[in-house]
Amino acid sequence: MLAKLKEKIKSYENDIITASVIILVGLISFGLGRLSVLLGKKEPIRIETAPAAVSEVGAPTFGAPTSDKYVASQQGAKYHFPWCPGAQSIKEENKIWFSSKEEAEKAGYKPAANCKGL
Repeated sequence: MLAKLKEKIKSYENDIITASVIILVGLISFGLGRLSVLLGKKEPIRIETAPAAVSEVGAPTFGAPTSDKYVASQQGAKYHFPWCPGAQSIKEENKIWFSSKEEAEKAGYKPAANCKGL
């Protein structure tokens, strides 16, 4: 029985190879088509730049006099720019204003680590 099957396969060998190639090409094409649909649905990357929050001309002072550029707390040991998170958490009645870094350092204050640019 096995010998008969081998003979039939040999007689149709070219047809079997052709059919196998057609089926494989079809499956590969289908797979590539599905893959291109899955990969093609990605959202494009958008880079958005926000306008500068602080400009050199008009830096926010949060109610401070315009000549004062640095703020510290009466109980603290660090000085900040007025727009830094540490400065915003200081109560108004506890704020001390300085017009220069040197003035703040003379008073015994050190620059705050979380305030960039100091």
